[in-house]
Amino acid sequence: MKPYPTVTLIVSTYNWPQALDVCLKSIAHQKILPTEVVVADDGSKQDTTDLINKVREGFPCPLIHVWHEDTGFRLAAIRNKAIAKATGDYIIQIDGDIVLEKHFVQDHLDFSRKGCFVSGSRVKMDDDLSATVLSGKKTDISIFTKGIINHLNGLRVSFLRNYYRFRYRTDDPYYVKGCNMAFWREDLIAVNGYNEDMTGWGREDSEVAARLINLGDRRQFIKFGAVEYHIEHPFSSREREPVNLAILEDAIANKVVRCKNGLDKYMESDN
Repeated sequence: MKPYPTVTLIVSTYNWPQALDVCLKSIAHQKILPTEVVVADDGSKQDTTDLINKVREGFPCPLIHVWHEDTGFRLAAIRNKAIAKATGDYIIQIDGDIVLEKHFVQDHLDFSRKGCFVSGSRVKMDDDLSATVLSGKKTDISIFTKGIINHLNGLRVSFLRNYYRFRYRTDDPYYVKGCNMAFWREDLIAVNGYNEDMTGWGREDSEVAARLINLGDRRQFIKFGAVEYHIEHPFSSREREPVNLAILEDAIANKVVRCKNGLDKYMESDN
């Protein structure tokens, strides 16, 4: 078995401590634990801080809380701040409304390859199952659980995982799922992290993927592994998506590698 890099698992959250609690419990039960967990908190209220402080006491690895003031949807900025705090050589990124299958971290580490970043997919839960999970009445989820919508995304099959790693959605190279991604930290530093000109929902993950590809990285897609279950919730506002899409298209057309408004400001402040 190849040696694994140190890994930081970044969990983004905003004002949903019930979902974050379930997510953190699934992290604590991983077959291979991350080196550390960083919660990237986009301005949640005190109840999220209270939850993290409570969970931290018995958590099986360091649990770090990175918070900034709520001035609107600033996912790119809070992820950059979390990346700046990360000490792992490899970064796995999820959202706080996700329940992880117990091999999730292991599958990502098995897929880690220099010169590559990774995107995965997610399994959707319907409203009833989501409510049951949030209530704490059910924590052991599988593709056979009533309320699972897209069962195929929940399969773990190693030979299919390897077959599709460079073959899945090759017609759409910038297609990624930000709730299931992994990167080498040095590559994120090279492209200056997420572009903070992108606020509101949409396209920030594809835009950083585009710049990583412009850097020379290849996208791997992890199908049939790194399984996660998504807790259903209402959509965020799509008001800013056209603006963000224009930034993405510019990065592709002009082969932009390093954004101007990104990670470096937080790296410098830590020195």
